[in-house]
Amino acid sequence: MKPALELQDFLLAQGLAQNDDAVVWTPLAGGVSSDIWRVDLPGRTLCLKRALPKLKVAADWYAPIERNGDEWKWLQFAQRHVPQAVPRPLAHDPKAGLFAMEFLDPAQHPVWKAQLMAAQVDVSVAREVANIIATVHQASAGDPEVARNFATRDNFYALRLEPYLVATGRAHPDLASSLQALTESTGAAQIALVHGDLSPKNILVGPTSPILLDAECAWYGDPAFDLAFCLNHLLLKCLVNPLRHALYLEAFDAMASTYLHSVDWESRESLERRAAALLPALLLARVDGKSPVEYLSEERTRDLVRRYARPLILNPLTQLNPIASHWAQMLSREFAAQA
Repeated sequence: MKPALELQDFLLAQGLAQNDDAVVWTPLAGGVSSDIWRVDLPGRTLCLKRALPKLKVAADWYAPIERNGDEWKWLQFAQRHVPQAVPRPLAHDPKAGLFAMEFLDPAQHPVWKAQLMAAQVDVSVAREVANIIATVHQASAGDPEVARNFATRDNFYALRLEPYLVATGRAHPDLASSLQALTESTGAAQIALVHGDLSPKNILVGPTSPILLDAECAWYGDPAFDLAFCLNHLLLKCLVNPLRHALYLEAFDAMASTYLHSVDWESRESLERRAAALLPALLLARVDGKSPVEYLSEERTRDLVRRYARPLILNPLTQLNPIASHWAQMLSREFAAQA
């Protein structure tokens, strides 16, 4: 199987391949917003990524392909500050909306999501991810040049605020005003460079460090979004392996405490308050927004998320630990009722 000619031409134009090279193209699964290819060349293997104008989800969800350039810039920034935690960027074509980067062998770099789904919860990975993203936030906070390079609020709105918060407000009209206020306050923040899709599906567990992928939502905005976005997935994984929920909550605590301990560019209390407000909204979004998680297939489980998240959207907590504690209590009550 071969991709579009423009991808093949890209290899030649960027000097990544020669005309007479034997090239093997293998499409890679896992993303909804881009075409991703493994490219085997004589003596080396690359990964090519091209942004799609319409995302591969059931809902109508469009986003500008310029986000591929934003991800490229994020990779370059991260390469300077956390080189162990990103694939090496190789070449970029901004017009075509595609770039090449180092290919990482899946046998040596398993996806964190797959491990979590199998209840293989290594708390040290959560700590390391927290340290990596805190380093990026710290290195970019208050930097006017980075702010100019990532003035991508429109893209972030199209990929995150609208499909997660605004769309969830349409599904829950009584929450719409609260979610709209959260959308506006989050969108107005200009504090640090945000990854924007800090999900376990975008994190590889490498031999020496977690590796962060898929930063096409990169935006100079609210770092609390990255923290809340990843913590949300740790809560949701409790529903996949409910008898092991204490492990996920241990990882939740490790990530939250490690990250917050690193915050020195602003008030820790302020950042935690914003993350605590975002977290229940993101929980509900993964059930009733434009990108529901595929592993919560039972309506009873989805309704559990709704019953937990809705009150906290209307009356947000200000700290993260109580959110996890209340979540654990809810799960314990649910399991006792089913016993």
